[in-house]
Amino acid sequence: MEFDEGQMLTIKQTVEAAMLSSQEPISIQEMKRLFDFDISATMLKSVLAELSDDWASRSAELVEVASGWRFQVRSSFQADLNRLEPQRPIKYSRAVMETLAIIAYKQPVTRGDIEDIRGVAVSPNILKTLESRGWIDQIGVRETPGRPALFGTTSHFLDDLGLKTLSDLPPLDDLGELIDLHAGTSEQLLLDVDAVDAEDSRGEGDVFDEASHTFAGSKAIN
Repeated sequence: MEFDEGQMLTIKQTVEAAMLSSQEPISIQEMKRLFDFDISATMLKSVLAELSDDWASRSAELVEVASGWRFQVRSSFQADLNRLEPQRPIKYSRAVMETLAIIAYKQPVTRGDIEDIRGVAVSPNILKTLESRGWIDQIGVRETPGRPALFGTTSHFLDDLGLKTLSDLPPLDDLGELIDLHAGTSEQLLLDVDAVDAEDSRGEGDVFDEASHTFAGSKAIN
């Protein structure tokens, strides 16, 4: 189906308006539902390319993540925006950060796999914390005695970190900085460190400090 210049402008503005008003990424299939006529994925990708060019010199950018497309503030402005609402330094439980990293880089893994790598028992609260955040999920079972659950990361995890696929994950040592940049201020990831670490044999003092971007679990995973 061919569109004239005026129709193409309307299509582009409609897609732009949808993404600006949505709190979640929008997929190509969802964009098609914006219109009461057929429009191809190729045409929509062309529209998205034009929008990306339109916003190239602005403070926000159009990016593709795992679940679709969205606008986001360019990372170069984040430090300035933080002055509007200063955040206290966030400390994540080392147990949670290690568990997340193992699942992200070694998936699919069972709870037993995680315990073998970390060398300590995994508290159920750790997995529940990551599941409630929407970052991990059970993706199957291992066909061994007991059929233990297999865990993997979700598209929501990639969306929150601004990534399109797992292959876009940074080197392990940079994971903490990436979380700090894209999701470090989320209250949903704040933990009751005492409650979680009380069940973890490493103790309350072992934490991941976002202020220094020190990822404590790297040696245990490599």
